[in-house]
Amino acid sequence: MSELRHAKSFRDLLVYQKARQLAAEIFRVTKDFPREEMYSLTNQIRRSSRGVGAQIAEAWAKRRYEAHFVAKLTDADGEQQETQHWIETAADCGYLTQSQANDLIEKCAEIGRLLGGMMAKADLFCGTSVTAIREPVTEYFVDGRDN
Repeated sequence: MSELRHAKSFRDLLVYQKARQLAAEIFRVTKDFPREEMYSLTNQIRRSSRGVGAQIAEAWAKRRYEAHFVAKLTDADGEQQETQHWIETAADCGYLTQSQANDLIEKCAEIGRLLGGMMAKADLFCGTSVTAIREPVTEYFVDGRDN
C-alpha cells in the first residue's frame, strides 16, 4: 500500500504517540501500587494501556481492508475505555489521587476522540488505490416489480 501524505507508518500518528505516552505514564504511577496488586490491578491497567498502541499498530497494518482497519481502531478504543475503568478503580482504592485519575482519564478521552476521528475518516487512511479491497455495494431492497 502506498504511503500517505501525513504518515509513513503508525509511529507517525499523533494518536499512537499519545497512546505510548499514556502507557509510559501508567507504568510510572503503578510502580507505587501495593505489591499485593501486582498480579491483578497493576497488571490489568498496564495491559490495557499498552493495548491501545498495539491495536493502533495492527489497524495500520490492516489499512488495505477498511472494515478491518476500523475494527482494530474500535479495539483500540475499547482498550482505552478499559484503561479508564482501571484508573477509576485505582482511585477508588486510594492508589491514585483524584487529580492523577482525572488527568489520566482526560488523556484516555483525548485518545478516544482521535480514534473516533480516524474511524469517521477511515477512507483517508485506507486510500483509494486500485489494490484496496472493498466489499461491493449490495442492494437490500427491490422495487417489487417482476423482471
